[in-house]
Amino acid sequence: MIDSPRIFLALRAAERDIQYDATSLERLRALGELVLPADDSLPRIPLPSGLADDVDVLITSWSTAPIDPEQLHGSRLRLAAHTAGTIRGLFPPQVLAQGLRLVQGGSDPMAKAVAELAITMTLVLLRDVHGMDRRLQSSRDWKHGGVGRLTHSLDARRVGLVGLSRTGRHYARMARGLGVTSLAAYDPFVDPRDAESLGIEMLGLAELCERSEVLAIHAPVTDATRGMIDAGMIDRLGDGTIVINTARSAVIDMEALTAQLVSGRLRAGLDVFDVEPLPADSPLFGLENVLLTPHVAGGTVEARFQQGAGVVDEVEAFLGGRPLRSEVTLENYERLS
Repeated sequence: MIDSPRIFLALRAAERDIQYDATSLERLRALGELVLPADDSLPRIPLPSGLADDVDVLITSWSTAPIDPEQLHGSRLRLAAHTAGTIRGLFPPQVLAQGLRLVQGGSDPMAKAVAELAITMTLVLLRDVHGMDRRLQSSRDWKHGGVGRLTHSLDARRVGLVGLSRTGRHYARMARGLGVTSLAAYDPFVDPRDAESLGIEMLGLAELCERSEVLAIHAPVTDATRGMIDAGMIDRLGDGTIVINTARSAVIDMEALTAQLVSGRLRAGLDVFDVEPLPADSPLFGLENVLLTPHVAGGTVEARFQQGAGVVDEVEAFLGGRPLRSEVTLENYERLS
């Protein structure tokens, strides 16, 4: 237990307002002294020199500047709670070795939102909603729009998941809820008995690519996953396979995938790209078999406020001496997106 803890909310006001509603802020103030940034004009909020010596809990998000481990030497800072996605660009692993406890308090609400968009893309591509809309809007012709055209049902597809991360599990549950009975996954870190309890068959990556009619990518980028879906794996995908990527583009060979999409052999729903923003001359633009969104999968109003509430839950647990639900450790640091 920490008496009268000081909690530094290191977010710009614009970001704080979409992640921490009045209830979450009230809960934080009930836990201790809530400290806000003195200068909100900076693009990213740093941990002011000396403040780590006077703060017990640090709350971070996208608008927080990277943490320098040197600032933490001899400090009283004991917990950092991250409201956004990946922690790797913000907290180097050295801070964990120095004894700082770290949680991704906002990760599960974001994972659910990402899975929701991935499922949406899957359904839109299977039913050709985007294609029919584009043709009907541009021609205003019922026949050209696709009247009488037959598309495909999700519940009849063989669905493969690359990565049973939080997002992958949410996607699997949503797919199950929509009637999918053929679910398989590749994830070397998952116990097959755990996957079986979710109704998911574990396969090797090559076999998963060969049998999947929908391949949804939900893996983080690590040394082991970078480029693991290479040109050879992409060649294993059957004609007409749908590739969904709302995770990280570096997991798949985007050059090889783009070539297959331009040829029309595959279809894809993509939220992440090697270069962002996507260059205006990208060959992905204008393809009827491709659905594009600008890296927005995790962004819903509800998910943002749930992220803030999740961080408050973790801060409450830490100050109350209870276990943390989403703790980052040296053992799992590299596996987290």
